Amino acid sequence: MPAEKSELSRGALRKYYVTGLFLKGVIGAMRLLPYERRIAMMGAIVRSLAPVVGITKRVRRNLELTCPELPEAEMQRICRAVPDNAGRAIMEHFSPEGFTKRQSTAKISGPGIAAFDAAVAEGRPVMMITAHFGHYLAARIALQARSGKPIGCLYRRMANPYFNDAYVEAFYRTGAPMFEQGRRGMVEMVRSLKKGGIIAIVSDLHAHGGEELTFFGKPAVTSILNAELAIKFKAELIPCYAIRQPNGIDFEIVLHDPVPHTDPKTMTQFTNDDLEVVVRQHMGQWFWIHRRWKAWNGLGVQPEDMP
Repeated sequence: MPAEKSELSRGALRKYYVTGLFLKGVIGAMRLLPYERRIAMMGAIVRSLAPVVGITKRVRRNLELTCPELPEAEMQRICRAVPDNAGRAIMEHFSPEGFTKRQSTAKISGPGIAAFDAAVAEGRPVMMITAHFGHYLAARIALQARSGKPIGCLYRRMANPYFNDAYVEAFYRTGAPMFEQGRRGMVEMVRSLKKGGIIAIVSDLHAHGGEELTFFGKPAVTSILNAELAIKFKAELIPCYAIRQPNGIDFEIVLHDPVPHTDPKTMTQFTNDDLEVVVRQHMGQWFWIHRRWKAWNGLGVQPEDMP
């Protein structure tokens, strides 16, 4: 959990303050550009910085672990596409007006639409299981427009306390409620489910305290809490993906069939497998930057087994 200001040293606070000012300045300057141009430019900036700041190295390492059969040309393409998508997503997050206007009319497809519409009409709880893929907030915006209902979103507070407020404010401008990761946020999210609400959760991160399942054929420590909540509150658990389109600006929102209610581990492995299928179709759109396969308490991929 990110530290409070009172827990940080003066040196750390000074560093965060300067960094926060710099980031706000860059984003503010980019927002002076037309929407489409600023999104593309931020993608280009992050793509150009990727080899310098270690992003390319992290992406390549994860690919060598999970997809060693990839030709070198494809490896290089993905190493360029991932930071480009990440940069675009950053600027979209901090362009909530244009992003919301653009994605409110995004195309929605897939076999899960009927289950989503039926649950909303009947007032039953829905859990949209998504990932750091394309840009998941596009799915939230489009599905709010379709359903006419708010979609709650779980988020993690940023480490930089001077930048966190801007980050959270941008979240709220794409919809509410928002649930901050932690005990209070979990209580609020559960309360929303009890009332038949819709929530969106990203489920593709390493999770301390999770179960060792698999992702891309490698052991990956994964939280099974989402499945436990779906079972407890009889919620539809629907995998949902915002797939960035070739123009780099628009998205198609794809809803897959609901996850069958069995047991938490089986259901969570189902969502891991479902995401893997989509990522393999669009390798450059998943955030290969994450340390998804890191070790925890003897589980996961051990450091000596990483490439």
